[in-house]
Amino acid sequence: MDAPGAGYAFEYLIETLDDRSPKKFFNVPKLGGAKYGNVALPFLGGIPAMVDFAAMREAVKTLGGDPKKVHPACPTDLTADHSLQIDFSKCAIQNAPNPGGGDLQKAGKLSPLRAPRKPPPCRGQIPCRGPCDSGELSRTSGTFSSQIENTPILCPFHLQPVPEPEAVLKNQEVEFGRNRERLQFFKWSSRVFKNVAVIPPGTGVAHQVNLECLSRVVCEDKGFLFPDSVVGTDSHITMVNGLGILGWGVGGIETEAVMLGLPVSLTLPEVVGCELTGSCNPFVTSIDVVLGITKHLRQVGVAGKFVEFFGSGVSQLSVVDRTTIANMCPEYGAILSFFPVDNVTLKHLEHTGFDKTKLESVEKYLKAVKLFRNDQSSSEPEYSQVIQINLNSIVPTVSGPKRPQDRVAVTDMKSDFQACLNEKVGFRGFQIAAEKQNDVMSIDYEGSEYKLSHGSVVIAAVISCTNNCNPSVMLAAGLLAKKAVEAGLRVKPYIRTSVSPGSGMVTHYLSSSGVLPYLSKLGFEIVGYGCSTCVGNTAPLSEAVLNAVKQGDLVTCGVLSGNKNFEGRLCDCVRANYLASPPLVVAYALAGTMNIDFQTEPLGTDPTGKDVYLRDIWPSREEVQRIEEEHVILSMFKALKGKIEVRAWPSPGPRAPPFPKVSSKTRESRNKARTRSSTLGHLDTFQGQEGPSRRHLCLTPREFNSYGARRGNDAVMTRGTFANIKLFNKFIGKPAPKTIHFPSGHTMDVFEAAELYQKEGIPLIILAGKKYGSGNSRDWAAKGPYLLGVKAVLAESYEKIHKDHLVGMGIAPLEFLPGENADSLGLSGRETFSLTFPEELSPGMALNMKTSTGKVFSVIASFENDVEITLFKHGGLLNFVARRFS
Repeated sequence: MDAPGAGYAFEYLIETLDDRSPKKFFNVPKLGGAKYGNVALPFLGGIPAMVDFAAMREAVKTLGGDPKKVHPACPTDLTADHSLQIDFSKCAIQNAPNPGGGDLQKAGKLSPLRAPRKPPPCRGQIPCRGPCDSGELSRTSGTFSSQIENTPILCPFHLQPVPEPEAVLKNQEVEFGRNRERLQFFKWSSRVFKNVAVIPPGTGVAHQVNLECLSRVVCEDKGFLFPDSVVGTDSHITMVNGLGILGWGVGGIETEAVMLGLPVSLTLPEVVGCELTGSCNPFVTSIDVVLGITKHLRQVGVAGKFVEFFGSGVSQLSVVDRTTIANMCPEYGAILSFFPVDNVTLKHLEHTGFDKTKLESVEKYLKAVKLFRNDQSSSEPEYSQVIQINLNSIVPTVSGPKRPQDRVAVTDMKSDFQACLNEKVGFRGFQIAAEKQNDVMSIDYEGSEYKLSHGSVVIAAVISCTNNCNPSVMLAAGLLAKKAVEAGLRVKPYIRTSVSPGSGMVTHYLSSSGVLPYLSKLGFEIVGYGCSTCVGNTAPLSEAVLNAVKQGDLVTCGVLSGNKNFEGRLCDCVRANYLASPPLVVAYALAGTMNIDFQTEPLGTDPTGKDVYLRDIWPSREEVQRIEEEHVILSMFKALKGKIEVRAWPSPGPRAPPFPKVSSKTRESRNKARTRSSTLGHLDTFQGQEGPSRRHLCLTPREFNSYGARRGNDAVMTRGTFANIKLFNKFIGKPAPKTIHFPSGHTMDVFEAAELYQKEGIPLIILAGKKYGSGNSRDWAAKGPYLLGVKAVLAESYEKIHKDHLVGMGIAPLEFLPGENADSLGLSGRETFSLTFPEELSPGMALNMKTSTGKVFSVIASFENDVEITLFKHGGLLNFVARRFS
């Protein structure tokens, strides 16, 4: 096949095609279809998908069809863990009288997760040579004469950890109470729909469970072998590409299309080869490599392309290093980044419990179809472009203070932070007056006095998004914590510290290696499994810290080991947010500030008053590798897989949303769609702000949790559409989730104005600028406008996934002609607009838009193919499929 670049990733895609002929659009019916591939749905993405399936059953019934025929056409895994709200941690116990969904006692009665409070018995593989239930603990790394606070007791001979740390259990109890209805709905879905499996709470987040438990690399169906593939609603699904599996994140509505058996359509992708050479220096982690690659590829420009890694440097990366790198591809704009299967992959699969017979079959098949990467090969695949990165050039870095691509060498951190204080407000700057840059605020916390200044760390979190799948960086953080505790260093108690791993696998190896007690001693206690701090669900900062930050107008910092760090995501009062590897997260927490030069300034002092520098406690690569080889073992992977079992939950039916709305006929044209609203913004998917959604539920901010956790409730989500506090609406001229209702002229919430327009029978259009939909590709960013009465969006350009979602909801995506926009055409948004869609609508067709002021101008119907036009004419994807089932 002639292609602009045909690496392993491209050939992997071709292997899933029935039709091998060249075409502009690849319809991949088996990528996530009934025969090829899977769909992975995290908690937040699974709720709306299964609600839509339930609603579709009702629609099919209305049309006279059999609702029992509505099932996902491909294997679909729903992961119950994802968004975790931290109510309990070592440094912040939040004893709220009502932690969202009832008090702790009531929540406890509901939960199936409570673990026994006694050490588990030995399994009897070999005679137990030590007391499994005593306060003393022998390990190969030494003997503990006394138990460190909150240390999980472990049988060192059978590697059987005791129940989860206290904070995990408490947070799980509260989360189960808070998310009770959603978890019950998941269980209902698994019983009603075929091809649906639920990964129970307490197991781990979608992308890591997919990596550790669900991935098959090569699938078999009725004697036929084919490559494993997966699509999912979470951007981190690309993590699995480090294992040689083709997978990427797509929008919720597009995922539902796959689940319904429709093809994934994509333009023939370019495959960019990224050649890795050289080797990393001892102080560089895979996270440093990730941040370096992110910045480099973003500068080169790989948006909408496949990135495939090759070269001698690839063989030096472990599979977990590769998965960490593959996970970051959404941040540099690629569809996916891919590491072909090679001998390193096979060794990893054997280590994680793959059956030997299955492993032999995988190797033979991949070599037969030339999908196996071989270092000894004399020729490399042909790529449309080759980018070279020398691993020797990568140094320890952090990324921030507002964007993941803004990489800063750790050695330059202090000077860079000072520069950010001086720069104008923007992607990097905070514009703090020179005379205020040395301001210090005193706080009283738990009876002691502390000083806060610009650069002070107030949140430090080792989280699940990017690197909890990588034992090397997690163990490095643990070893650094051990050395810090032994040197007498401590983390200031007002800093919100936490560890929220991607799965229980992390707890296993941190416990068995003996480093978990030291992390806990510094406040880095495991609080549960799922996204937490990274989506704004950290434990609230103390009132003393909040008051000092506000009064001093301080630029305080959060540091986390994730992959997103834009301003306001962690906490609305923490303005500078940095991404870093887990050991650097611990290091900056020990220092208490990002405004530090680790080369010349100490982290603190030991009991004798001697300065302790980062170089004194940084673990060597050899030390980390030795611990990893000893403690990340096969039995742990088997134990994790054994945890994925059916749980008995009550299973009520769902509340159906007000879509799809179907009739027996399709919509051939839409005449004179008139509007009175011009707004620009997005759905606030995580943090519950003051607004109509929370007022509707009569909840406090802590009880509200987040929009993401309430995506099955259309009443909440519709009210949350355009409710972001950073929304800038030109009608009112300032950031606020408000608009002006015409002709009354009253300023009100967007939702309230939309309600009035719907009562008046006035459809709405959105006037927008460039890259409309950027930063939010979730399905409700299109469902919300649909329920608000939006019939069309007129923008200068679109973020592709969001435009696909608009079409999927039956909203027309329109574009200004090149060089034109609302300002150049003199549009104020106060006009009414009329537009007629012809019966013979075609992609890219020019249409005439008329306004109530007499202005006439051309717009482009921004449909990409006939499939999109068909969906639009049916009023959206769900309507189209409902008619097909009837």
